[in-house]
Amino acid sequence: MTRNSSGTDVDSFDWDTEDELEINNDISSQPVVSLPRGEAVLGAEARSSAGTPNSKVIDHFVGMGFSKDMVAKAVEENGEENTNLILETLLQYSASSLPGTSNSRLIDHFVNMGFSEEMVVKVVQENGEGNTDAILETLLTYSAIEKSAPMQQNADSGNWSSDFEFLDDLSEIDSSSDNEEIMNLDSDENKLLCLTKMGYSEVDVSIAMERCGPDSSIADLTDFLYAAQMAKAADELFPLDDKKPSCSSFNRKRRGNLDYGLLERKKQMKLEKRLLNEIDDVVHLPNPMIGFGLPLESDQITHRMLPESAIGPPYFYYENVAFAPKGVWSTISRYLYDVEPEFVDSKYFCATARKRAYVHNLPINNRFPLLPFPPCTIQEAFPLTRKWWPSWDSRTKLNCIQTVMASAKLTDRIRKALESYDGEPPSSVQKFVIEQCKKWNLVWVGRNKVAPLEPDEVEMLLGFPRNHTRGGGINRTERYKSLGNSFQVDTVAYHLSVLKDKFPGGINVLSLFSGIGGAEVALHRLGIPLKTVVSVEISEVNRNIVRSWWEQTNQTGTLIEIPDVQELSPARLEQLMEAFGGFDLVIGGSPCNNLSGGNRVSRVGLEGKESSLFFDFWRILDFVKSMMAGNR
Repeated sequence: MTRNSSGTDVDSFDWDTEDELEINNDISSQPVVSLPRGEAVLGAEARSSAGTPNSKVIDHFVGMGFSKDMVAKAVEENGEENTNLILETLLQYSASSLPGTSNSRLIDHFVNMGFSEEMVVKVVQENGEGNTDAILETLLTYSAIEKSAPMQQNADSGNWSSDFEFLDDLSEIDSSSDNEEIMNLDSDENKLLCLTKMGYSEVDVSIAMERCGPDSSIADLTDFLYAAQMAKAADELFPLDDKKPSCSSFNRKRRGNLDYGLLERKKQMKLEKRLLNEIDDVVHLPNPMIGFGLPLESDQITHRMLPESAIGPPYFYYENVAFAPKGVWSTISRYLYDVEPEFVDSKYFCATARKRAYVHNLPINNRFPLLPFPPCTIQEAFPLTRKWWPSWDSRTKLNCIQTVMASAKLTDRIRKALESYDGEPPSSVQKFVIEQCKKWNLVWVGRNKVAPLEPDEVEMLLGFPRNHTRGGGINRTERYKSLGNSFQVDTVAYHLSVLKDKFPGGINVLSLFSGIGGAEVALHRLGIPLKTVVSVEISEVNRNIVRSWWEQTNQTGTLIEIPDVQELSPARLEQLMEAFGGFDLVIGGSPCNNLSGGNRVSRVGLEGKESSLFFDFWRILDFVKSMMAGNR
């Protein structure tokens, strides 16, 4: 679950993607530059008889978004016939024309979202060009400050200046490309104001708020709107084939980078101003997100009709992020035998949120939870924090566990800012401190002191045994990363609990994208003996964690480790199945890199480099299913 098939970190993004490099290489290798109506500028024929710059050349580059003066200067320096050199010079001019950054396309992207150019330049300087998540968060923060500044100045004119400086400092924080954004504003009216200021229409924002629910954060809403926009752009530029493409074609195919393609910039700007007319097709998320029901609740759904093709061995269980681009879950459902996803937020099973979708053919009657019940509020999970928890922090649940934690610099600045006030800090400081606490899951550990969760605390929240990821040469950074990409064990165990009576003698499991063994831990905690587990995981760190857990829990079954799903050829699968009689359960969750809302660069759905590995899950499951059907 945490790495791709090439062995690289799946949540480390190269901001100059291969697609963008292909675009740039294509630009530099073209012998001519096409002009409107199919005409082209080539060599000496491009010169006008009077020796003045060819108006077609100038018009062409002006049409690409460059200023007329800049184009004229570039033509004068390089000559009219060398169009490639003109374009290169124009790109250099554009990159150097904005202070503090070398990427004018990045600034254009955020300016087109409705932020002022001055604000974007300032924020890019503070966060760096690669931290697009931090840039967006800081821009949203500054926008909210601008909106609320007049009211705060009237109410507390003596403190606003220092407050603003403090909030300015908060922008210097760590970030991650696969974070789930979780910033909140207080009311629907504030959400509407903030999003309309970003350029979204009131109608689109209202639809998003209705679809995502009253408790949705600004980040959830922008994620929803952004997914709709990008899906529309993708549909127009990359029409989908109605037929199911082969698995190998998905692994080779790559969608161009829609956000940063220079030559497509004007087209993309127009597309980003339109929301999907069929917005209900973007995401089908229930509210509340409780799947077929919760433990001990009376309104559970206990029966469903599975498509005939989904019935029969083996049982399968697939997981990924709930907030995915348009069409992703309908595609996953179509490949997995038309089984509808079960959307569940793990906040109903523990003290932290984790919005996920699960596609499976398990029975849904007679489910039971793991006992004892885990702590379901922050205060229950961390009782020592009650002494220091301020009355103005109303949180009872943590947000989704991330793969990185907040910096010591951020927590120290929060402390210093709060110590400036004898009593409660002004509402502006309270608001943005809470936003940072929500974003980074900070808890109160002293007077005016917040701190990120420790790895063992994250293990507890996610349902793993204490020290599950500790030792064996694994550092804290690796522990956070592995935990951030794992299952929430209590949630998964509730779904898998129906298997206990079906396999009293033990179960054979094919665990794809095993991560740190969330599925194996869930089955073990349910009391289901693990006869054979074929664990497929590319991360050596994660394989070591699973192997260590297997030994420490005195498992009597057989653990077979395979480093890459693409090593599971039909011949290898057939050999494994003949060795112990087939698989009872195929379970896993492929990488979410190209699906997660935190990825603003290559969120291209199932055709992305990492997330296309879903089709390996389907390929392997389909082969196992066919083999077992033939042996019945």
